[in-house]
Amino acid sequence: MNSSCDIDQFPVGMAYVPWQRWQQVYPVEKAMNRGTIFPDLDKPFSMGRCR
Repeated sequence: MNSSCDIDQFPVGMAYVPWQRWQQVYPVEKAMNRGTIFPDLDKPFSMGRCR
C-alpha cells in the first residue's frame, strides 16, 4: 500500500458545514448530469485518488 494513502497517519478532525441558502437551481437535465441541483455545490474534484 502506498504510504501517502495510509489513513492512519492523519489526525482525527472536525467538520464544519455552513448553512446553505436556497438560491438558483439547475434545470432538471443539467442537475442529473452534474449530480446536484445547486450550482453553489457543483465543485470540481481537484484531488487525486489513492492507488
